[in-house]
Amino acid sequence: MNIKSLRGMPDLFPEDLKKWHLLEKTISKVFHSFNTQEIRTPLLESTELFSRSVGNSSDIVNKELYSFLDKNEESISLRPEGSASVIRAIIQKKQEHMQQKLWYQGPMFRYERPQKGRFRQFHQVGVEYLGYEEGIAEYELLSMVLDINKSLGIRKYTIKINHLGDTSSKEDYCKALELYLTPHINELHEKDIVRLNTNPLRVLDSKEKSTLAILEEAPKFQDYLSEKSKSFLEMLVTDFSTRCDIEIDLSLVRGLDYYTGVVFEIISPELGAQNTFLGGGRYDNLSNQLGGKQLHAVGFAIGLERMLELITVKNDIPEIKVALIISVEHNQEKTYKIADDLRQANNKVILDTFLSNGSFKSQMRKANKNNCDFAVIIGNEELESNKFIWKDLSDQGDQQLFDLEALVETYRNL
Repeated sequence: MNIKSLRGMPDLFPEDLKKWHLLEKTISKVFHSFNTQEIRTPLLESTELFSRSVGNSSDIVNKELYSFLDKNEESISLRPEGSASVIRAIIQKKQEHMQQKLWYQGPMFRYERPQKGRFRQFHQVGVEYLGYEEGIAEYELLSMVLDINKSLGIRKYTIKINHLGDTSSKEDYCKALELYLTPHINELHEKDIVRLNTNPLRVLDSKEKSTLAILEEAPKFQDYLSEKSKSFLEMLVTDFSTRCDIEIDLSLVRGLDYYTGVVFEIISPELGAQNTFLGGGRYDNLSNQLGGKQLHAVGFAIGLERMLELITVKNDIPEIKVALIISVEHNQEKTYKIADDLRQANNKVILDTFLSNGSFKSQMRKANKNNCDFAVIIGNEELESNKFIWKDLSDQGDQQLFDLEALVETYRNL
């Protein structure tokens, strides 16, 4: 029996990772420009962390958590998202009083049906602004998002935003929505009946046609929002409309129970059915829910697999690659000392050593196949004379004979 990877958990090979490296490098540069610092949290957490933060009404907790008992019979889970772990770490470190700009990256896990743009192991990069009240923080995060998209050449997208109001307005609206939907309960999809009984607001997130038809006449959330919240939404749209396609979407609630205040997501028509590649919002009550002190918080997470579908690899800095062709019968260790000298002289150049006893011709073929720009050729004669061949592998390239000092200097100046 062949052992295969688990369903929905793909391997990433070198040819796949070229785009990954470009994406990660570009995003981290943008974070650095905003003076945002990296934080790393464990893959495994107490299951209670996610049931208390993400919410028992969410599909993540009900159906998608990878949970199991450890040897102490304690329930632990692979993290399905990053914000809860970051807030847990801040509380544990007793840093709720601090203002911090943090970012994280890494794999997340959700047990759901794998499909294009959705895997059981997937990767997110996220940002959390902690200790900042609603206002300038949202502006800065949206500016950061636009910088990321611009840096990666992503142009076709729409930012959707909404406001979930303060605690009282949210409670009032949920009561009104529940009162409206209860007489229609037999017409709702079974998933939406569960949502109605646990968190009525999440019914607005339904994709079921029967539920959407009923919601057409439902109370509107904007009727319960304060004028301050409405005004802030409109200001965001006005101020960013010259830079991007941005709109208010009153049905946007996001899938996690901890959101309060402004929520937003970015969709692209180039992604098909799973068209959201970034989502976030404000969650000022999450620290309290997890046993910490009051902590203003707002952030977002990027689904890297989906964002990868929107970018093409562009290498702005051409890489120089040099092949080390070794054709000697003895003293191969000495040739690798030369390789070390070259790498010490210039670690920005790729030195491709083949680590084999292949023929001179086969090594040259491999150098050309690997798109090497130059070759250093070391044979028995070169080792004895301490003079080495430097060969330009371009069509009009020539070759020169250098002693070791001149060879290292040439390599250093590439």
